[in-house]
Amino acid sequence: MKTETAYFAAGCFWGVEEAFRTTPGVMSTAVGFMGGTLENPSYKAVCGGDTGHAETTEVVFDPEKISYETLLEMFWKMHDPTQVDRQGPDYGSQYRSAIFTTTPGQEVKAKVSKENEQKNGGHIAPIATVIQSAPTFWKAEDYHQQYFLKNGGGVCHI
Repeated sequence: MKTETAYFAAGCFWGVEEAFRTTPGVMSTAVGFMGGTLENPSYKAVCGGDTGHAETTEVVFDPEKISYETLLEMFWKMHDPTQVDRQGPDYGSQYRSAIFTTTPGQEVKAKVSKENEQKNGGHIAPIATVIQSAPTFWKAEDYHQQYFLKNGGGVCHI
């Protein structure tokens, strides 16, 4: 089976991971950090707001069972992409909205999806989501992985 990997930042990664983890066609998920300057950052360092990382969910999926476009549709619905550096009660650049693409095809699809969401998504403000080529994904500590599955729901915006 051929899989693909996608990376989404949409605020607190616990709820984002749970939404993708429970989706048919998604093979695995992990939470971590992307887009910052510190190598192998800790959750504590990222929460301090000085590393430049975004809380990010890695989604490994079977493209024959679920398309990247469907994952993008889910991404737009699970958060407010017009908010800059925040989601729900969480604020700071670590909670920014971002799509980190792994292939040129993903980049094109993400940009088209963003344009369509801006036109047809009913947003009053401009979409703030950044689309960029995926830098290194730094996996968060084990206690963050599948947090809602292990601990039940919480205070995330999702």
